[in-house]
Amino acid sequence: MKRRNFIKKAGIAGAGILSSSSLFGEISKVNNSNSIVNIGIIGSGSKGTGLTSVINNTDGINVIAASDVLPFRLQKCIQKANTKVKGYQDYRALLDNKDIDAVIVATPFNSHAKVAIDALDAGKHVYCEKTLTKGYDGIQQLINKTKVSNTVFQTGHQYHSSRLYTHVVDLIRQGKVGNIIAFDCQWNRHGNWRRKVPKPNLEKAINWRMYREFSGGLTAELCSHQIDFVNWVLGETPEQVMGVGGIDYWKDGRETYDNVHLTYSYANGVKAKFSCVTSNAKDGYQIKVLGDKGTIIIDTKNAWFYPEGKKNKVMGEVDGVSSATAKWDEAKGYNINIEHLEPSKQALLDFKNAIIDNKTPLSNITSGAKTAVCVQMALDAMYDNKIVKWNDNIVF
Repeated sequence: MKRRNFIKKAGIAGAGILSSSSLFGEISKVNNSNSIVNIGIIGSGSKGTGLTSVINNTDGINVIAASDVLPFRLQKCIQKANTKVKGYQDYRALLDNKDIDAVIVATPFNSHAKVAIDALDAGKHVYCEKTLTKGYDGIQQLINKTKVSNTVFQTGHQYHSSRLYTHVVDLIRQGKVGNIIAFDCQWNRHGNWRRKVPKPNLEKAINWRMYREFSGGLTAELCSHQIDFVNWVLGETPEQVMGVGGIDYWKDGRETYDNVHLTYSYANGVKAKFSCVTSNAKDGYQIKVLGDKGTIIIDTKNAWFYPEGKKNKVMGEVDGVSSATAKWDEAKGYNINIEHLEPSKQALLDFKNAIIDNKTPLSNITSGAKTAVCVQMALDAMYDNKIVKWNDNIVF
C-alpha cells in the first residue's frame, strides 16, 4: 500500500480561489500604482473594528477611512487602525472620497443592500458582510446592481475563503465520504448575546441583532456560514425548509430567537440540519458531513475524517491513510492536516487579489445571494410556523 494521507499544503494567498475571468467584464482598477487597496469601513461596530485589526496585519490593504453613526464606535475603529484614518458620520461622504478603492459594509443587516448599492454606484469595490441582505426585494436589487457594475463584489462568508474548507470541499467531491446522506451543523454559545449600552436610547442601535426590524437573529448571524457551506458542497440550493425557534431562556425583551432549529431538504434527498442555542456551548461550532463511507467533522480551524466501520481497515482501503501517517482522535477520527490562514485574513486577501487581478471571488454575489434566500426562507418558516419553498422569483 502506498503511503498516502490527507496532509496537503495549500496555496495560501491565491491559488484556486478566484475564477478565471470576471463575470462582469473589465473591473475598475485601484486608484494607485503600488497595488495597495485603500479601504473604507462602513459600520465600525464589533465586526468593522475587528476586520480593521485583521487588515493591520495584512499586506497590500490599508484602512484610510471609517464611518459610523455612533461617534464612540467610530473613534474606537480609528484608534484600532495602524494607519491614518479619516472619520465620517455619514457613509455617503465617505463614498465621495476618491482615494478609497473599496469598502467593507459592516452595518446592521437590514441596511446592507442600500449601503452596498450606494457604494457600487460610487464605483467602489464592495466586501459586504454576511448575511448579504435582508428580504427578497433587497436581494434582487443587489443582484441587479452588481450585474451592471464594473467593480468587484465579495460576500463576507469568510469560511468560503478558508483553504481548509476549500480542501474539505474537494475531498468530499472526490468521494471521500462516499454518497452524502446528511449534514448536521451547530453553532452553540452560552451567553445573552448582548452588548453593553451606555445610554438607554442607544439600545436598538447597539443591540440591533435582538430586533426583527434590523436583524435575522441567529440564523443570519451564525447559521448562514454553515448554510453557505452546504450549498457550496452540493452545488445546489434547497427545495424547502422547516424550522422552529423561540425566546425560551433570555427573556429580556428581545424579538429575535435565542434558539433556532432548521432542516433544509435538497432535491437529491440530502437533509441539512442547523441549530444554534445561546444557553449551552457544548461543542461550539461544528459541521458534520455524513456519508456512507465516512464522516468529515469541521470546526473553525480543524477538520477530521471518521471512516465507517473498523478504522484501520476501512481507512486504508478507502483513503489510503494508516495510523502511521495520520493522527487518530477517538471522538473525531483522523485529523485532516492542511496549512491555512485565519479565515477572515484569507477572505480579505482574496478580496484584494480579486481587485488587483480583475477576477471574481469565489464568495461572490451569487453564492451570497443564494445563502441570503435560504436565510429569509428560514425566518419565514419559523415566524409563520410553516414549510417554506425555494423562492423561484429571484433571478441570479
